Formats: sequence, structure tokens, C-alpha cells
Amino acid sequence: MFDLTGKSALITGGASGIGEAIARAFVAQGARVVIGDRDASRALQLAEEIGAEGTALDVTDPRSLRAAMDRAIDAAGGLDLLVNCAGLMHVGKLHETEPEDYDRIQAVNARGVYLACRAAIEPMLRRRSGNIINIASVASLIAVERRFAYCVSKGAVLEMTRALAIDYARDGIRANAICPGTVDTPMIRGYVQKYFGDDVAGTLAQLHERQPIGRMGEAREIAALAVFLAADESAFMTGAALPIDGGWTAK
Repeated sequence: MFDLTGKSALITGGASGIGEAIARAFVAQGARVVIGDRDASRALQLAEEIGAEGTALDVTDPRSLRAAMDRAIDAAGGLDLLVNCAGLMHVGKLHETEPEDYDRIQAVNARGVYLACRAAIEPMLRRRSGNIINIASVASLIAVERRFAYCVSKGAVLEMTRALAIDYARDGIRANAICPGTVDTPMIRGYVQKYFGDDVAGTLAQLHERQPIGRMGEAREIAALAVFLAADESAFMTGAALPIDGGWTAK
């Protein structure tokens, strides 16, 4: 894989699922990683296990983000990489989505990315160097049935990524979005149990089958793409939306 030696990274939502896989992959490739997560105990546990640093992080709170950003900068002398991985899921059409549900999803999935990028952009501008990787979704590229609030939030993430790429290209700052299909993570398992508890096995089978490749993705597969985007070999890429979805968006 690609070498990340000497690069520093803050990963939001880094204590489980795709975020955890990216943290593990970055450390394995030589990066200095700060894992930020609402589950502070899990972030600290994982950090100790893999040789990173962990910190409590609520992406809806600008002060929490600033503290995590400062910790990442202090630990490594600067911030090279920001990976926005914190996210929530909601199942429901428009009429099934209460205002408080909609606001909660946007606060984490969309506004949280905005706040994290805003906290990172000034130190990156000072160094005239930086790399932002946003975890979007196939739901930012196509509509997914009964995922109204989630689709809206991930569409916002993709457009933020493109705007960042255009606005800061001449400042040495890149921004790209990874758009996974359904990935077998604790978040996916949790929402299946919450919304489809009467048929967990059947629902999981449907989630596997909706990708033409016939299965859900694995978090390590998304992490491998994140490593490429974090590495110098991808230096000519910015503003890209990269589906990694088992062929879903090819249908």
C-alpha cells in the first residue's frame, strides 16, 4: 500500500466501523493518527491498541472540534489529513421523517462535516498544504429508497467536497469524497436491528443482494481507498466523488 510516513491525521468517528478501519490502515502505513469519537472510551482503547491517540469528539460542537484539532496539531506539529467519517443513519420517506430526526441527521452528517472542515482549513492554509477526505455515500450520487434525510445529508457532503476542492486548489489543499455502497459495520447492524428488528436476517440478505457484486462491502476495503487518497500518489486528484459500491451505481 501507499506510504503515509510523516503525515498527521484526525479521523472523526474513528472509533468504529469505517473510521476504525481507516485509523488502523493509516497507522499501519506510518501516519500519526488522532482518533476522535463521541465514544471517548472506545477511542482511547483503540488508540492504545494501534499506536494512535484518542480523544472525545462531538462534531456538532465547534469547541469540541477545535480541541480535537488542536490536539492533532500539537501531537504532530501540524495537520496533513482530515477524514470526516462521523455519521448517523435514518430510515424513512419524507412523511416518515420527523423534524427532529431530520435536524439530528443534518447536524452530524452535514453540519458536522462543515464544522470539521472549517476548523481544519485555517491551519492548512497557514501551511499551504492539506488533504480532506469526506466519507459520503452512494446516497450522495443516487436516491436510496426510504433514506430521505440521509440522502439529503450525504448530498450536502459531496457538494461541500467539490466546493472545497475548487476554492482551495491553489492553496495546496485537496478535498475528495469516498462514496461507499452498503458496508457491513456496527452502524448498519444497529439500524437494521432498530428499524427491521422483525426480520434482521432477511434485511441483511437484501442489503447484500442490492449490490451487483452480491455482498456488502468491508470496512477495510473503504480504508484502502482512503489510504490512496491520503498518499502523495493521488496528488492530482481533487473534487472527486469515488464510488466503491460493488457496482450499485453502475446499474
